[in-house]
Amino acid sequence: MSEPLILVAEDERDIRELIIISLEIDGFRVVDVPNGEEAVKKALEISPDLILMDVRMPKMSGFEACQALKADDRTKDIPVVFLSAKGQENEVSTGLELGASDYFLKPFAPDELAKRVNKVLTELGRL
Repeated sequence: MSEPLILVAEDERDIRELIIISLEIDGFRVVDVPNGEEAVKKALEISPDLILMDVRMPKMSGFEACQALKADDRTKDIPVVFLSAKGQENEVSTGLELGASDYFLKPFAPDELAKRVNKVLTELGRL
């Protein structure tokens, strides 16, 4: 089985690069996009094993992108994990209500991110 393919949607380049490096070191293949709108398009193209998505992005928020993905039969089963600097309880619950598999707060330890991604993929039988 090939390495899991992770789609990363994050508008801040430095954070996006940190996420990519963290995941690639752990053996994941990574495709990245800078906003939610491109995340929806790219997910349809590549059918990733998991989508890591920032909540607050231009063009389409992570919440809006998650709603669009979960409403489409072609992408509804792809697990979404939100990344956000805002740890407000209502934002976490909104993300989970929209169908997210997990919610990860920034800043994070790079090795912890890879562990959480592995955990979600394992729990969902995708690893």
